[in-house]
Amino acid sequence: MRGLFVTGTDTGVGKTVLSAALLASMAADGERVRAHKPVVTGLAEVQDAGHGRWPPDHELLALAAGMTPEQVSPLRFGPALSPHLAARLQGTEVQPQTLLDSARAAAGADTLIVEGVGGLLVPLCDGYTVRDLALALALPLLVAARPGLGTINHTLLTLQSARAARLDVRAVVMTPWPAQPTVLERSNRETIERMGEVEVAVLGSVAEPQPSALAQAGAALPWRRWLGE
Repeated sequence: MRGLFVTGTDTGVGKTVLSAALLASMAADGERVRAHKPVVTGLAEVQDAGHGRWPPDHELLALAAGMTPEQVSPLRFGPALSPHLAARLQGTEVQPQTLLDSARAAAGADTLIVEGVGGLLVPLCDGYTVRDLALALALPLLVAARPGLGTINHTLLTLQSARAARLDVRAVVMTPWPAQPTVLERSNRETIERMGEVEVAVLGSVAEPQPSALAQAGAALPWRRWLGE
């Protein structure tokens, strides 16, 4: 299986924009790409808010990869909760084998981008975390992180968790990286790179949820090297 697994230090740290930027950039470069997000939650809140300018995660990934949202995310829940609780409240349960089967079925193209849910230790079901799924898929890992205050601790803990499971961490990606980073943001990047012994790349703000804007941002990332080319 050729691809990357995108996780984050927390929820709302830019995993989906990073994943979509990678997909759009790869597609623009002639790669056959597929997107996969095993579980999406919080769709009820998105509907209540009228979607806004940016679509839900699975819709943005589908736009970048040229897929349908249903192809991207087989499991979708309304409440903004962790997957195991959202499924339980709906009277069902997420099955690890189902997660693995759907991810592997999506890997028929040249490159697969899998976006996790929240951070590595988020439970997808009782006794099975995002980290377990990443380990089973054996894809190299990218970690999306905020550039601002608090990111050092969250990012180093995520790296520690990933390496404890022997995941292959390729890089941390700070996003959205400002055009004129502050002293704090530059220091955070250098500190994580040094203390975490990891490459720290940056992804700038994406102006709009369009493949062209996403591809332009993603083109600045060394994704070919991260794929092992």
